[in-house]
Amino acid sequence: MSSEKNSKEYLRIPPWLRVKLPTGKSFNHTAKLLADLNLNTVCQNAKCPNTWDCFSRKVATFLIMGHNCTRNCAFCNIAPGKLDPLDTDEPRRVSEAVSRLELKYVVITSVTRDDLQDGGAAHYAETISRIHADHPQCTVEVLIPDFQGDLNALKTVIAAGPDVINHNVETSPDLYSEIRPQADYRQSLELLERVKKLSSIHVKSGLMVGLGESDEQVRKVIDDLAATECDIITIGQYMRPSKEHPAVERYVEPQIFDEYAEYGKSLKVPHMFCAPLVRSSFNAAEAFEEL
Repeated sequence: MSSEKNSKEYLRIPPWLRVKLPTGKSFNHTAKLLADLNLNTVCQNAKCPNTWDCFSRKVATFLIMGHNCTRNCAFCNIAPGKLDPLDTDEPRRVSEAVSRLELKYVVITSVTRDDLQDGGAAHYAETISRIHADHPQCTVEVLIPDFQGDLNALKTVIAAGPDVINHNVETSPDLYSEIRPQADYRQSLELLERVKKLSSIHVKSGLMVGLGESDEQVRKVIDDLAATECDIITIGQYMRPSKEHPAVERYVEPQIFDEYAEYGKSLKVPHMFCAPLVRSSFNAAEAFEEL
């Protein structure tokens, strides 16, 4: 048993997952600007492997409502801890960052705040509305939590008029008890269905592979997302943020990601974005444009 565990724990990172270290003037400019505005990004907090690429292009995914989360998903580098009160000035600072980075496409996500009555939906809405007011030509995508199935919270976000609502299912439902124990797969699918029924907003979702799922289970998740009429599906490789997180069970080869994409297209999913380094917010503008 121990040898099997060690073999999984020390799987060598394949060459297609090697990324450049952060460096360069554009990278440093983006990092300094975000620090000056006291803004968090999921790029840094979640140790995204694409941070060098995105920051060098003056792109970032804003992480609102604090550093810490009310949930403890096994795959995630954002830890539970002391929760901050909502920062009412944060929407203004996010909008200022949009100006200073000259963004035409903005992605906003958050920690999960189950401690708040609306799960933070009103704070999302305020941030979206502020960007719309200051930058009317800007496209806004939000990556939201499930709001514990609260329909009114979801309606609050929808009413603010984002162009894309993203909510990730993250993995196969068979792994939820181990990987995402405080979430509900069916509730996540229901959220996506509700956005489609209540609005004309584009719907997006994604998952990781390499946590112990089979390719058949991945295709089943694609089936479920296609049934919600999801417009964009992203699939990327799980990469272990630290030794405290679950070990990578397998590194999926690039051609398998191509097969996932072809399978989704066969189900009439408008856009499949599948590759080892894909993350739900990576190249979000390009995915939206392809719609």
